[in-house]
Amino acid sequence: MIKGIDISSYQPSVYSTRGLDFVITKITEGTSYTNPKWVRQRQTARDAGLVTGFYHFVRPGSMTAQANYFLSKINLLAGDILVLDWEDPRVSSADKDAWIRHVQAKAPGHRVLLYCNVDYWINRDTSSFAGDGLWIAQYNGRPGRPSIQAPWLIHQYTSDPIDTNLAQFDDRAAMRAWAMGDSSKEDGVQLDDRLAIGDWLKNRFPDEEGLQDGEIYVKTALASGYGWSRIAADNSAQVLAQLGAQQATIDKLVDALGQKGGLTAAEIKGAAEAGAQAALDRLGDALTKED
Repeated sequence: MIKGIDISSYQPSVYSTRGLDFVITKITEGTSYTNPKWVRQRQTARDAGLVTGFYHFVRPGSMTAQANYFLSKINLLAGDILVLDWEDPRVSSADKDAWIRHVQAKAPGHRVLLYCNVDYWINRDTSSFAGDGLWIAQYNGRPGRPSIQAPWLIHQYTSDPIDTNLAQFDDRAAMRAWAMGDSSKEDGVQLDDRLAIGDWLKNRFPDEEGLQDGEIYVKTALASGYGWSRIAADNSAQVLAQLGAQQATIDKLVDALGQKGGLTAAEIKGAAEAGAQAALDRLGDALTKED
């Protein structure tokens, strides 16, 4: 994991970036407040080569107006991460979903996250929607181990002496690549997510049967799927080779027998193809029994 902080007007414009890989800065709140230090705070992070993100503290009211107010303050650069800070109990789960979706539509190519604490996620959220990732706050004395079952991307584990976070990336370069949109993504699932694979598959493919519960890394699932697809391709190549060889044999047999008479070419070919199909069926049975 990598380490980062989040800051607002309570922190100075110039701050220590030692040991950090990312900084997420508050820009706006509601439709009337803008952090007066945010531009200089952003520059401090960029001067240190850190991944940068920006958040909006949501208040009751129009989600569209608040999202547009937030976006109007930023000249976005590639890789900038955008965040909704959901802490006001008067803002509903549907409201936070609307804000995130509006920002995703208005700022395509940028990752949009949800920040909230464990109570909000478990007791107030009704959609399990967190945009491109969940940033969860819980000061449980276990950095990088929040007590939730849902996939999460960032854990804010303390506010002493400053809000400090761990993010699930191998290094800063990996987070930057993700923020730039370079990592694979399917249905909101990221490569470094962990999935309750049985539940996910049953929701994604409701007509399939025999799915087992359990948790698996998306990378593992993709590698396994790729491996089996290669096996299937190899098996298919074997079947095609067998068919090609059988067809060549049939053609030679038809020519040889046709020259000696007794049966028409069509009769000979029909009998040969019936035998070839039986052999092909046996081959298919054998291939499906392979591990």
